[in-house]
Amino acid sequence: MDGNTRWARARGLPPADGHKAGGRNLERVVGLSRAWGIRALTAFVCSYENLNRPKAEVDYMMGLSEWLIGDNVDKLSRQGIRLQVIGDATKMPGSLQRAAAWADEATRHNSELHVMLAICYSGRWDMVQACRELARAARDGELSPDDIDEAMVAGKLATRDAGELACPDLVIRTSGELRLSNFLLWQAAYSELFFTDKMWPDFGEAEYLDALRSFQSRDRRFGQTRL
Repeated sequence: MDGNTRWARARGLPPADGHKAGGRNLERVVGLSRAWGIRALTAFVCSYENLNRPKAEVDYMMGLSEWLIGDNVDKLSRQGIRLQVIGDATKMPGSLQRAAAWADEATRHNSELHVMLAICYSGRWDMVQACRELARAARDGELSPDDIDEAMVAGKLATRDAGELACPDLVIRTSGELRLSNFLLWQAAYSELFFTDKMWPDFGEAEYLDALRSFQSRDRRFGQTRL
């Protein structure tokens, strides 16, 4: 969801208007994803690094996230969509934490589409918190350090509830940037990457289809050799 602020600046609007437009576009993309049979969608709403922006902008992003959750839970629940917030809850306002918990409880049994909103999230934070949890278990004698493997680490990541869908097949980066910017670093190890110059509020159905067509044309070998 990159480019909201630049989208607003290009139109002479305050950053808040860009974030609001980005939020509305996320609603549209979730609808398209469900219609097209996509089973999991993770949106990078607010990164750890975004928390260093001016306080007024950060406060607006937190408030907008809370509003988006509250405005959509009932509709998503009726559509069979699960809504989950992932990220460092200690960095979120209490009201947003409560909204996230409510959304998770209200939609946790839905399976049509799993939507994860990454808020106050970073890939490095995710791996560190997983390692800390495993380290505590080893300290308490619940496991041996030699028993720790990839599956065990994955089982402690913020995306663990998504199961086999935790690792995205495709990562889409908007706004012309050509990097992952600390997004799902473990989970995206074998993801296909798609970059577009479109700012997130302008990333519509046509652009989404372009990304999916590009993905369909890829030869995914996962390190293997085709005979």
